[in-house]
Amino acid sequence: MMYHAKARFANGIGLEDIAVAQSYIEWKGEKLTEDALSWQSPVTGTVYGTLLNFQEQMDALKNQFEKPPYHQAPERPVLYIKPRNTINAHLKEVAIPLDVDEIEVNGTLGIVISKTATNVKEVDAFDYVEGYTIVNDVSIPHQSYFRPAIKQKARDGFCPIGPWVVPKENVPEPDSLMIWTFKNDELIQVNNTKDLIRPIPRLIQDVTEYMTLAKGDLLLVGLPNHPPTAKHGDTIRIEIDYIGSLENRFVYENVQIAGGEKR
Repeated sequence: MMYHAKARFANGIGLEDIAVAQSYIEWKGEKLTEDALSWQSPVTGTVYGTLLNFQEQMDALKNQFEKPPYHQAPERPVLYIKPRNTINAHLKEVAIPLDVDEIEVNGTLGIVISKTATNVKEVDAFDYVEGYTIVNDVSIPHQSYFRPAIKQKARDGFCPIGPWVVPKENVPEPDSLMIWTFKNDELIQVNNTKDLIRPIPRLIQDVTEYMTLAKGDLLLVGLPNHPPTAKHGDTIRIEIDYIGSLENRFVYENVQIAGGEKR
């Protein structure tokens, strides 16, 4: 079965139309394997992550939120930003800091926004969706929810995205998509977007009630509870129904000095 998507390649100009088959990619009339192409992130807008949107994660943290300073679970979406330096792409390596033994990998669905979205009603939410992509929200393990985890979540390359964007018309049930995470070809986690506290239309409504999303922005639906981990040399592959698979190898980072020169 072949389906159409939009992708971005090194030295390319913007998003390009491709056709995706099981064993090859058709681009500009040529049939190519995925590893024959130099992929770039198909998304260039701001990436907004959503915390506490999978019911299992909220349940696991219920006791913590009953303590100071919160005293109750949040009533509105809890968002964070993956800054531009974190953006990575399909088949690219992810650098593990030298002082960290393992890092968390969070396979999730990304919603690509099609136009300026402010105060969007739930019933109209899909009118503001361009399509969907796969995201691996990488993080250094941490337990604190009381301060921004910038050092843990905003490392260079800690947000692989892709390989492509599938138009919303080709994803018939975005609120019931299976998400599989594999480590070195072994299945290690399974999730489903049907387990979201706020399904996609409700999430878009609640977020745009207090902030505007711009065309090209990416909104992550949420992170699973008990994220799996990766070490140096591991390959992580995330698969989502109707979209495809995003794969990255994890390796220790090069020691660098200011200016980006190798030590």
